[in-house]
Amino acid sequence: MTGTSTPAAALLARAGGVRGLVYTGLPVTLFAALNAVAGLTPALIAAVSAGAVVLAWQLVRRESTRPALFGFAGIAVGAGFALVTGQAKDFYLPGIWMYLAMAVLFTGSVVVGRPLIGVVWAWMTGRDDTWRRTRRVRMAFDLVTLMMAVVSATRFAVQFYLYDTDQEGMLAIARIAMGWPVFLVTSTFIYLAIRTGMRTLPRGLPE
Repeated sequence: MTGTSTPAAALLARAGGVRGLVYTGLPVTLFAALNAVAGLTPALIAAVSAGAVVLAWQLVRRESTRPALFGFAGIAVGAGFALVTGQAKDFYLPGIWMYLAMAVLFTGSVVVGRPLIGVVWAWMTGRDDTWRRTRRVRMAFDLVTLMMAVVSATRFAVQFYLYDTDQEGMLAIARIAMGWPVFLVTSTFIYLAIRTGMRTLPRGLPE
């Protein structure tokens, strides 16, 4: 049934599905818990090991490895930062700056007239850029892309404040709470924008 194979479902699949989102959060959760009770080194070992196990598991099962690869890379870089500085809060630093970069990227894409969510949708559905000339579709993708910019900027602002004020425990909570649970909410609005695009510019009809 074609209705079950929507671009929204494809986007979630590329994120590894709900299972992939849980996999992504597992190393951070382990790091936060072990750092509080056992110290930095055991926490780093556990986080990197969890990321490696998740990646190996998805390779064995031939699942989408994108979230595991990006997740493992982020965990490894963060662990390297924390290992060098000896400060647990530096484990979160690469992710904090990534949120700022994403906020700039999402905002910039709207400013130049190519909202990133719409560009990805068009690429995944094999369309050219004529969708940008349809006001309703363009506005829908502008709005969800700006939403993602605001979400990314909020993640950066909150987590950088907690990092700068040495609130490691709250930083760990914020990283987990502002991770995949927020994605599940924002993905709903992305789905609505995609549905607007599909209904307004159905495949096979002139755009």
